[in-house]
Amino acid sequence: SFLLPTVKTANEISDCHSFPVGKHQSLKFMPKLIGLIFLSTNNHIIRFYFGFAANQTAQMLLTITLISVLIWPVNIHMWVKRVLFKVAAFAPFQVTVRDALNQAMDEELERDERVFLLGEEVAQYDGAYKVSRGLWKKYGDKRIIDTPISEMGFAGIAVGAAMAGLRPICEFMTFNFSMQAIDQVINSAAKTYYMSAGLQPVPIVFRGPNGASAGVAAQHSQCFAAWYAHCPGLKVVSPWNSEDCRGLLKSAIRDDNPVVFLENELMYGVPFEMSDESQSKDFVIPIGKAKIERAGSHVTLVSHSRYVGHCLDAAAVLAKEGVECEVINLRTIRPMDVESIETSVMKTNHLLTVEGGWPQFGVGAEICARIMEGPAFNYLDAPVTRVTGVDIPMPYAKILEDNSVPQVKDIIFSVKKMLNV
Repeated sequence: SFLLPTVKTANEISDCHSFPVGKHQSLKFMPKLIGLIFLSTNNHIIRFYFGFAANQTAQMLLTITLISVLIWPVNIHMWVKRVLFKVAAFAPFQVTVRDALNQAMDEELERDERVFLLGEEVAQYDGAYKVSRGLWKKYGDKRIIDTPISEMGFAGIAVGAAMAGLRPICEFMTFNFSMQAIDQVINSAAKTYYMSAGLQPVPIVFRGPNGASAGVAAQHSQCFAAWYAHCPGLKVVSPWNSEDCRGLLKSAIRDDNPVVFLENELMYGVPFEMSDESQSKDFVIPIGKAKIERAGSHVTLVSHSRYVGHCLDAAAVLAKEGVECEVINLRTIRPMDVESIETSVMKTNHLLTVEGGWPQFGVGAEICARIMEGPAFNYLDAPVTRVTGVDIPMPYAKILEDNSVPQVKDIIFSVKKMLNV
């Protein structure tokens, strides 16, 4: 068997990698074992096929040939794993939005025993969108709680628990259903700290998908960013990528104020690269601080949630035509980081807002007003422009649905019109 191909074990291949060895550890014993078996039987094999008794050399050659054929797939299998390990070591680390949210909740549940999650199908079913996958098995019925289909009821329970000193995460299957619990969100959660003269905090997170999805029509597609941002006492967060979701959700859970956390159903399965820093259990993103996703000098694009990606795509196209866009990811709707927007506008002299919600009294309308009232107004070379959802209930047909929310081409068209290019 000393002539046989060397078969490395998974332990030898993975070395510094955390690869599960399992049954492959026994592969190092296979050559000797198979060799003994064939040496005891190959004389009969040779006699059957060639009609003569084999000498020791013929037996050895046959043994080597047969075992090499058998071992070759194993060697290929191990070689492929070795290559994959090396590629993975240099590949960017990617996490989906769904997993980033799941990690954030998991870490906060582990960090603070006062944190718990409740909502429809969040426990045994792992959540309607699998955002809470695995949490029920890990933390049990007392901290991951399935509720009846009664948003008013379980939102009220969550608010009461927050007043009693716990830190609930209240999931709405869609924020359209939060209308069933609007009294609990606005009157019970948002106003209590003020009405108690600062004596009674309500540390609660209302989270779930918000805005347009795919093929769910008018009653499941509304954007509630402007609705909740209108109310004093609430903080309103609207993340875009995995890093946003992870850092902002952890901040929201730790905040002593009620936070409305607006996710996007179409983003759950989208993977994003994440830095080593953002993988730390201590990583948080401050609520109320925007982020410049792309620097530019000709026009400022301000957006939140899914449409930050649209702005970046439009900016990449426009850059090929000599137009450099600065893209600002709001991250937080209330409190809004107006200072970052003003600083950018003073540099680019142009502003375009992008959102999936309706135009009247929307997030973009608020940004326009704040710029008009502030120091950046004197730096504008053109009126502020808004790109928004169309002012109608969401249609069901896909072609109509696509034309009811902003597309990349709409952003490009509006920028060119503003710059007269």
